[in-house]
Formats: sequence, structure tokens, C-alpha cells
Amino acid sequence: MIGVALSLSGCVYGFAGGGLPPSVRTIAIIPFDNQTPSAELQQEFMARLRRELRTRLGVREAGESQASAVVRGIITRYEPDIPIAFSSDRTQSVAARRKLQLTVDIEIYDQVAGRVLWSRKGMSAEGEYAERDESNGRRLAIEKLVNDVIEGAQSQW
Repeated sequence: MIGVALSLSGCVYGFAGGGLPPSVRTIAIIPFDNQTPSAELQQEFMARLRRELRTRLGVREAGESQASAVVRGIITRYEPDIPIAFSSDRTQSVAARRKLQLTVDIEIYDQVAGRVLWSRKGMSAEGEYAERDESNGRRLAIEKLVNDVIEGAQSQW
């Protein structure tokens, strides 16, 4: 039963006391493969991920060959223009609010132990935004995704 719970949660390695294992002090964040047409998305996501991993998990960045763990992944989907609220004026059919969806596959791999610490496929987040303010929606979705990654890495299983 525990094995089923671990596989469903996306956790491959159990943490004692939460966070990354004590042996993981340095981390390399490999630029994610961006399979979307949005060029700025990768840069914004990576910058936020780097900052949050350093501050919230207490790790230092290092080159891939020197790091005790590696974060890698793929940005698989970016759907920026989903209408969610429309104008109440019946003469116009203009969306007043929109949302976007961002989906990634991500993995944290312990290079010292040779095992996956945490991974998640199809991890997604949404960001709502006002008409013509896609960048704010993208910022919100990125914030949510990065927070979910940090919480996943800190989880106690």
C-alpha cells in the first residue's frame, strides 16, 4: 500500500524530516527544454526556480559535473488565451478575464546516490489575468508551479 502511495505521489525517494537529503548541498539547474512557442517563458520560469530553490531549500548552485543534485525538465504546454469571464454588455462578446495554463515535467536527481529524489510529469498551474495582461497571468502560473516544486521537494513521505 505504501509503494502505491509513493508512486502515485510522484515521490521516488523518501525524505527523513522533509527537504532534500543532507548530502544535497549543491544543485545544478539545467535549462528546461521549451516545447512551447513562448520564448520568454523558459527564461522567466528558470529565473524564478533558481531563486526559490536557493532561498527556500538552502542549496547553492554549481555546475552540473560538481553538483550533488540536478534539476531538469521540459516545459510541455503553454496555453495563454482561455476566456473565463465575459463582459456583461450584450452588444459585445469580449472576454474581460482570461487564464493561461502552464505544464511541465520535472525531476530532481541525486547524482551522489544515483537516484531520482522527486519527479512529476504533467505538473500544471493556471494564472488568471485581465484582458491584455498575459504577462501577469504567466507570472502567477510560474509562481504556483515553482511553489509546487518546492513543496514536492520538501514533502515528507
